[in-house]
Amino acid sequence: MIRDTAHQDTVLTASPAHKYKRPALLAASAIALAAVSALLFSAWNGSQHSVSASRLRIAEVGRGTLVRDAAVNGRVVAAVSPTLYATAPATVNLQVAAGDTVKKGDVLAVLESPDLADALKRETSSYEQLKAEVARQQILSRKQKLLAQREADTAEIERLSAQRTLERYDSVGTVGIIAKIDYQKARDAVNSAGIRARHAAQAATLEGDDVALAIRTKANELERARLSMANAQRRVDELTVRAPVDGFIGTLNVQHRMVVAANAPLMTLVDLSKLEVELEVPETYAADLGLGMNAVIALPAGQATGKLSALSPEVVKNQVLARVRFDGEQPKGLRQSQRVTARLLIEEKPNVLMVQRGPFVESEGGRHAYVVRDGVALRTPIRIGATSLSAVEILSGLKQGDQVVVSGTDAFKNAERVSIN
Repeated sequence: MIRDTAHQDTVLTASPAHKYKRPALLAASAIALAAVSALLFSAWNGSQHSVSASRLRIAEVGRGTLVRDAAVNGRVVAAVSPTLYATAPATVNLQVAAGDTVKKGDVLAVLESPDLADALKRETSSYEQLKAEVARQQILSRKQKLLAQREADTAEIERLSAQRTLERYDSVGTVGIIAKIDYQKARDAVNSAGIRARHAAQAATLEGDDVALAIRTKANELERARLSMANAQRRVDELTVRAPVDGFIGTLNVQHRMVVAANAPLMTLVDLSKLEVELEVPETYAADLGLGMNAVIALPAGQATGKLSALSPEVVKNQVLARVRFDGEQPKGLRQSQRVTARLLIEEKPNVLMVQRGPFVESEGGRHAYVVRDGVALRTPIRIGATSLSAVEILSGLKQGDQVVVSGTDAFKNAERVSIN
């Protein structure tokens, strides 16, 4: 038979101190549990409500740069979207349809206006008539100048003849061949011929000036007729409506073969190469807006930045319209009238005490906040300053490092103390 090891076992006796160690540990644990329970009970007993921490969002008060901004809605609009008008009462012959892509100079519509066509014919006829009259006046003027010059030359010949006769009398007058009275007559004839020659020359000069003035007058009439004809031609040319820019037909205001009045809108051309964002800014931000202000536009393909380029001078339905021009290259894939959201960066405030923004700002009116200390949310008076989409500036009532309930305070019912478990 195999023996076991029982004969080798030795019974040890515990020391007296070891007998009291376990009861002491149990007593200390009981006292600590009682103290914690007492603290929790006193906190719970002093609180008016108890709310689960899972229903709350708590943020820490810190320091940083607060970017004051405003979230607004808007839509993509064309910076260049000319509306084409009828220049005269006419019948419209459309050459394009809505949505067609066109290039600059393409014919979009042809207007039929019999009145303008007749006016052009009348002006052209008047111009041609005056042109013929000017040519005839030039011929008459040359004839008059020739006649005047002929008279002047004839008078000069007569003067020279009288002068030669006088010279002959002078050569024989000293020997007494001719009578003295005949000599005097020859001298008077020379003087008379000289006077007629001078007057004929002056008359020829005056006739030339008169002829030049008549030609200039007719030329001015011809120029007026030419300008009238050019204006009539311009109005007829404007009956052919051409695209002023590259783009596509956005809106057609008329139908084919429709009769329209003067200055009636025909169509709108949209240039998609130059798009801007038109924002609807609440009236409360109107005083803070300024040209050149930065904006961040949220697009389906990502974010784009821009600057405020125009502001409407009026308020419509409690909103102010503002235009934002993209920085750098225009984002791809934009469409006319596409709805977008944007953030207007109004102001930057560095090194301010701030906390994450939440519903507590609206529910408490920005005058109170719940600060969490030792598992209890205490209703604390505060004063807030500038606000942004994500943060709120704290002017007084809180200090850096405080834990603030920013969401879920609607369950507190404005209680002064709320236990959080």
